[in-house]
Amino acid sequence: MNMKTTGRILRTVGMLVLFSAAIVSCDRGAAPEPSTAAPDVTTAAAGLTSAERENLVRRSYQYVALYNTIVGWALDEKSPFYTGGWNKTFSAKGLMDATARDIPRPNNDTLYIMSTLDLRAEPVIIHYPAFSSRFVSVETSALDHYVDIPLATSKGDFKQPTTMLYYSARTEGYSGEPVEGVDRIMELSGDFAVAFLRVMPEANDPEKLKANMAAIQKVKLQTLSEFQGKPAKPVVKAVFPAYGNTFNTFGNEFLPVMQLVFNHTTFDPDNEMDQAALKALKAVGVEPGKQYDADRVSTIDGKQLAAAAEQTSKQELEIWTDPKQSGPFLTKLFQPKGHMNIDTMVLQSCVGPIGQPADQAMYPGVGTSDGAPMNAQYDYVIRMTADELPPAIAFWSATLYDAKQGFFIPNKENKYSVGQNAGMKLDASGGIEIHIAAEQPQGVPAENWLPITRGDLTLDVIMRVYQPDLEKMKTWKAPLAEKVSP
Repeated sequence: MNMKTTGRILRTVGMLVLFSAAIVSCDRGAAPEPSTAAPDVTTAAAGLTSAERENLVRRSYQYVALYNTIVGWALDEKSPFYTGGWNKTFSAKGLMDATARDIPRPNNDTLYIMSTLDLRAEPVIIHYPAFSSRFVSVETSALDHYVDIPLATSKGDFKQPTTMLYYSARTEGYSGEPVEGVDRIMELSGDFAVAFLRVMPEANDPEKLKANMAAIQKVKLQTLSEFQGKPAKPVVKAVFPAYGNTFNTFGNEFLPVMQLVFNHTTFDPDNEMDQAALKALKAVGVEPGKQYDADRVSTIDGKQLAAAAEQTSKQELEIWTDPKQSGPFLTKLFQPKGHMNIDTMVLQSCVGPIGQPADQAMYPGVGTSDGAPMNAQYDYVIRMTADELPPAIAFWSATLYDAKQGFFIPNKENKYSVGQNAGMKLDASGGIEIHIAAEQPQGVPAENWLPITRGDLTLDVIMRVYQPDLEKMKTWKAPLAEKVSP
């Protein structure tokens, strides 16, 4: 079956790009050579106003965030999600812990199986097994940070194995035609992408946990050639500008990173966000199909641009940690192209890249009863009666982070969330109290305790409602944390 991504888009092709000064990225195939004409340096190099810098940051944040995330997973050997290179797969041996520090706000609920894809030379095929779990999904995203969910238990998938083929508009020699033995075909919006499998391990059921851990090992990635019993096609190595830190990218690597991204991304001439991004980057000399040459493009005050990015991030995190402001966004995050606006895209890119849309998961934040940010100088309790529990069809959890960086807070108990995988104890009436405290409170089950280290650290609790009842979510209110004197 040939399955296209939502709203198949028209193609703007930017092909072979050669970076100067040891930054080289080569595309393959019968593509037009990139323009060698210099950008309009006079226009591009003109000083940016604060409003222009803010617009440039907002129109590029999604690409910068995903560049650092996906490229880091593929190439950074220190990443806990390191796949070992392009067209390779990382399979978690267990749930994420405090060592997961290369992506903000990872979850502690599902097992991660990530495949980083390079679709330039030929399509990539991934074999997904059946799973014995109430929640499994495949999420795809290229460097533009739009999200599609091609497979999910909520859609009736994973009852049997599925073979899926991925390609892009620039994949050499392939345009979406059926392939014998392939169940589904999907066009992605970029050449470098991730296919992200999440599996609830059913950790409270030993038999299901064992079956799911075994099934994960059956996820198999092949190129189309390998699938057909032939050697994989050779791939020209792509060397990437520095990656790993969003603000460093804005400050020091912005132009080469954006030129690479734009040469490996499909843009829709009828999509407002695509066109606004193209316009903003053209003003500083970045256009699809052009080569990056440090001597011929504009110079940007990286310090000012990084400062603008940090300010944008701060503003978005303030929105996220205020339930009244973040609430309207919850059903709009992590959608396919054509279903998002710039405000939602910037919020999701700042708060935590690579999330799921509302029909798969919702991420309401937990505020406080006094309206002040949570701080590790105090203890807190989150109370929910049976009627106030999140309306999850699959399951729910509450996860604790430091608010500034979005990382788990290290603790000797190795405990970062309360929920069905991490453990929870409901009271006799079916409700629950979740305690955030430096020491386990007397009479509180360990399963319901989120440990902190006492100190001046702003805290952030995110609830995850997996496969939510969307109708009930319209009226459900996230709980508030009440301060408890230490």
